[in-house]
Amino acid sequence: MVAETAKSFEALERQAQTLMSVFVKAGHEAVAPSMIQPADVFLDVIGEALRARTYVFTDHDGDELCLRPDLTVPTCRLHLERHPTGNVKAKYCYNGPAFRFQPQGADSVHPREFRQAGIEAFGGTDREKSEAQIVATTVEALKAAGLTDFKLRIGDLGLFRAVLKAAQMPERWRMLLAHQFWHPEAFRNELGRLSNGPAKALQGLPADLVASLDPAKRADSERKVAKHLESQGVDLVGVRSVSEITESLLGIVEDGRAEPLAPETAQLIESYLGVTAPARAAGARLKDLMRDKGVDITGALDSFHRRLQLMAEAGVDVVRADFTAEFGRTLEYYTGFVFEVVSPALGPGSPVAGGGRYDSLMRSAGSPEDVPAVGAAIHTERLLAAIEGTTG
Repeated sequence: MVAETAKSFEALERQAQTLMSVFVKAGHEAVAPSMIQPADVFLDVIGEALRARTYVFTDHDGDELCLRPDLTVPTCRLHLERHPTGNVKAKYCYNGPAFRFQPQGADSVHPREFRQAGIEAFGGTDREKSEAQIVATTVEALKAAGLTDFKLRIGDLGLFRAVLKAAQMPERWRMLLAHQFWHPEAFRNELGRLSNGPAKALQGLPADLVASLDPAKRADSERKVAKHLESQGVDLVGVRSVSEITESLLGIVEDGRAEPLAPETAQLIESYLGVTAPARAAGARLKDLMRDKGVDITGALDSFHRRLQLMAEAGVDVVRADFTAEFGRTLEYYTGFVFEVVSPALGPGSPVAGGGRYDSLMRSAGSPEDVPAVGAAIHTERLLAAIEGTTG
């Protein structure tokens, strides 16, 4: 057993050296971000699914910290330590452990402590070119390590947001639907609520208070909510603030006073999310769908096509790429193009690698503004398992 463990460790080490060699050759500087990170940055941006799997603890000074569940956020923080404005071009690579609780039980493919080898690129102004380079470098590294049988799965939150922007609805509803994108069941429930009667949310609320609230007068509404809570003897210790309660109520009021989402708008969104096709064919299918619905998302579709072309020119076999409109990965900090590398030996539930664009993450990590950023990480234990499954 000890010999087998040592053999696996040696194989992972050799694999990591191969991956890092490809990354460095592609112009990425090797860095080693700290394993212990401030918990608040992670818990704010990674999303519900991963938040519940992050190991969080409090040190002797009372600071809430965590063992990094991935290396993208630590690399963002490292970049900001060097360049406080954030918007400076830089490319990094890394190889090191990450930590996640495995609710279904840990195994060799889903360990609680696993290794990530990855790349990040900040400040690139040519978005599609940066994305194509990240995919091409990731694929090159996987091939160099010995993976030959795999497919690319791609999605595009930029396309999804373009569809929402083109659809007729209040801006608040666009934000609500975009927020639920990573949760298909909750998304469909939200879409159904907005389509079938958002005014139902007003039921059970104090009618006099609701009638007095004006979304255009935030401060006045907050005073009225505070007065109502005081009259009801509501103690706010340990619960949401008056400001937070007011914001929630104003949102419900706005929804209740708006017309339900038009059936054709709901159908447009559902039709878009239903698109699954080989990447080359997906663009034409989306173009036809938008034309039939009378919706113009030309800019987003042009970006989609250009990215595919640049990927092909960089040596990526896009014939192996499938597009799924509702695919967004599990990390909720992504803002645009996303991808995963899937091995038949492990299946889609255990991708070997994945990444995408995350322009808003740098602001969450401390940058004064959004910064163009894209990256990818390889799950090295899975990569080794996929290679052994392919060759063994």
